[in-house]
Amino acid sequence: MNKSLVLVLLAVLSLAACKAPPPPVTDDTLVTSEVNGVKLVHRHAVAAPGEFTPVNESYRALYAASVMTTPDFSGKVVRYLDNAKPFEVLGRVEHSWLAVADEPNGQLIGYIPPKAGVESSRYDATIRSDRPRPRRNSKQVCVAVGGASKACRTNDTATWILD
Repeated sequence: MNKSLVLVLLAVLSLAACKAPPPPVTDDTLVTSEVNGVKLVHRHAVAAPGEFTPVNESYRALYAASVMTTPDFSGKVVRYLDNAKPFEVLGRVEHSWLAVADEPNGQLIGYIPPKAGVESSRYDATIRSDRPRPRRNSKQVCVAVGGASKACRTNDTATWILD
């Protein structure tokens, strides 16, 4: 009886020392990368940038831009920005793309093109300057055509009208 008890105890102790295998890595697994001395937390599906310059500012979307997994158009779309909604820019990466997050110093969710957003403080001025400007009245060019008659042409067309 003692031998069987010792063998069972030995088996239990040897199995207790075994570690469970690490969980499998999926696209949603959080990883930490260090780029240019800055630690970035991101999903495994989002590629770590090759270079990184911190910005840490609030921006607003100029259009419904795609948030990509890589800082170029070859990556997959993670989600879309909402037009005119604020988001956080963690920094600039290669090709001047912006590394974005949902909250200040938060998790990197992906990358957007540099012209997809503007600093929140400059948003209103940027939108105002982008509006179409009203056309000015086009001047007519008139030429006397013998007596009281004249021919007139507007600057926007090449058609002459005789009066």
